[in-house]
Amino acid sequence: MIDMNLTSMSDLTFLLLITFIITFPMIEQGIQVKLPSGKSSTIDPQKETSVVTVDREGRIYLGEDLVSAEALEPALAARFAANPDLRLVIRGDEGVNYGKVVEVGRIARKIGIERMAFATSGEE
Repeated sequence: MIDMNLTSMSDLTFLLLITFIITFPMIEQGIQVKLPSGKSSTIDPQKETSVVTVDREGRIYLGEDLVSAEALEPALAARFAANPDLRLVIRGDEGVNYGKVVEVGRIARKIGIERMAFATSGEE
């Protein structure tokens, strides 16, 4: 009778689980921007949140995906249609033209998203 030892398979499974637990929080901060400083409060982690980032060059990212201002509206509208309780976090680099960040907020408001927050680095 041949017996299969599953100990190494369970060790591998736990190793992969630990790896994902450690690396997942770093994925959210993938696009490097220097956030402006200011007082801020925390967001409820239990609610679904989408992140829009505007980097120093004015490029717009929805999550990790680079999108144009025209493509941002239908992408956000699809997420909002799937979840009307969607919360939006706008991360804008402190060196970017303020109009680009306002444009993202205007698009979100046009869609109907009312729960928005601007990310800051905290008080200096």
